[in-house]
Amino acid sequence: MNTPVQIPLNLLAVIYILCIQPLSINSRTSTLWRLNADKTKIIGDSGTEEIVHSKLLPHIDSLFTIITSTEHNGISWVKQETNYCPKYHSNKQGKNNTNANLILYQNKAEELSKNDLYCGKPVNFTFYDNLVGVINRVKHPSVVEPGAIFEFVKKFKFKNIKSFDLGMLEKRLKQIKKEKPKSVQLYIYFGNYWRIKGEPCQAIECFRKGLAISPHNPEILLNLAKVLFHLQYLDDAIYLTRRSLEVSPLEKSAWEQYFTLGEIFKAYGHYQEAIIHLRHTLDLNPGFEPAQKLLKEMENMPATPIHVYTLVIIICLVLGVLLVIVSSLDNLSSCNEEMSKEKHFNKAMAMRSLRGFAWSSKRSKKSM
Repeated sequence: MNTPVQIPLNLLAVIYILCIQPLSINSRTSTLWRLNADKTKIIGDSGTEEIVHSKLLPHIDSLFTIITSTEHNGISWVKQETNYCPKYHSNKQGKNNTNANLILYQNKAEELSKNDLYCGKPVNFTFYDNLVGVINRVKHPSVVEPGAIFEFVKKFKFKNIKSFDLGMLEKRLKQIKKEKPKSVQLYIYFGNYWRIKGEPCQAIECFRKGLAISPHNPEILLNLAKVLFHLQYLDDAIYLTRRSLEVSPLEKSAWEQYFTLGEIFKAYGHYQEAIIHLRHTLDLNPGFEPAQKLLKEMENMPATPIHVYTLVIIICLVLGVLLVIVSSLDNLSSCNEEMSKEKHFNKAMAMRSLRGFAWSSKRSKKSM
């Protein structure tokens, strides 16, 4: 006769709770977003705003913003950023200052986006996004680069720097934008324009858009190196300039790359390397006055004196070597003296032993 299996009550309670739990789940996040009719964008569902701004799900606000800012471009889902290049950041003075900085940034971003020479939304990725100066582009201060005017003087046929007119340049760039709205050269022009305006973040974003189209463009790499050089990211600037030199075509003179390397190494304090690059610049472009002036300035600098500590270390090393040599010679001479003494002692002992042996032999003969 089969005995019935008895199941403990606590096990039955656990099974009951596990079975009832899925029925009682009412996920609020499952109804926050959905696809639109074209299935190309994620949009909020009904009642989303009430849930997001309520205190029930405080973490949904930022997550909802990230998800609803993605669009489908026919191949994959792409994150579309909403704020770019914040020039005002949060600090440690409290929440009020953070909110004030955020408001200032939003106003600045709106003002820049209204400019016809705005490069638009940044690209998602370039091969040079791992550089520190590019990563920290949102933190760069305003730095005006007057030297960027040279990029337009020859190309737009200005007579000289004094005749340069920023308003005329803006008109020319707007005209180029209408003719070739998505050309690589246009992003180069826009990036150098923002260098003149003192907006390094906008300049970097324009150059990033150009690099997304042409990753090995030597002109973009050089201009981006100049931006980071003026922001004191010297390692990044050296890397980009050398990379620009590597990909530069052989038929094109690379005097600009060598001059930029000379400037960077001078700022680094590596004067010998700077002089080498500046001389190479003048070999390729003999009449370039900035290189002549910089080279003359460096050649007139006094020779770099040997550091006191280095000199002391060298003297100590020399004295140490001499002491080791002298002590080794003393040890060698003492060893030689000891060996000579041992030889004399052994000789005297040998003579005595021979004499003793001869005397004993004579006595033995007499006794016989």
